[in-house]
Amino acid sequence: MLFYDSPNPAPNPRRVRILAAEKGIDLPSQEVSIPAREQKAPEFTAKNPRGQTPILELDDGTVIAESVAIMRYLEALHPDPPLFGSTALEIAEIEMWNRRAEMILMLPVGAVWVHTHPFTAALPGRNAEWGEANRPRVAEAMKFFDASLANREYLAGDSFSAADILLLSTVDFAKFVGLEMPDGCGNLAAWHERVSSRPSATA
Repeated sequence: MLFYDSPNPAPNPRRVRILAAEKGIDLPSQEVSIPAREQKAPEFTAKNPRGQTPILELDDGTVIAESVAIMRYLEALHPDPPLFGSTALEIAEIEMWNRRAEMILMLPVGAVWVHTHPFTAALPGRNAEWGEANRPRVAEAMKFFDASLANREYLAGDSFSAADILLLSTVDFAKFVGLEMPDGCGNLAAWHERVSSRPSATA
């Protein structure tokens, strides 16, 4: 298999790298430069018509796109340690928090990124007003996760999981975009320090 990767600050490829590091998976990879628009080149869009990284190409030519789908595939191949849960309740809780990380926080972070950041200035259809309107939504989302992390070490259950990976990569990308944690988010800050101290977080 071959993992088509993009370096930090791209959050979605990093999700896969963190999961692979947690599981000790040696993932052969090829870098795709987003600044050079390599993800939009015909040879790449032939593999992923959305023109986005990451993708995982299997030995038979099958291509898996979307970061969480790739993570689930690797989890199925390497179930230990389980990062998507083992029991029915664990699986459901991790999926719930995965969805929340993407829908509550990543969506407004992405809107600020696409519509206001200098790096994306050349993209068509930019709407600066919409991007600015999402800044307070990011702050509210971080406050939601701060409250959710009260009296718990990890986001979903008692152990580190895919939900922590999604939230970590999103919070770090938000900081790159210029969206800092609001004042008073002590629970979120403490969680961030804990998960960032894991060796996999350097992936």
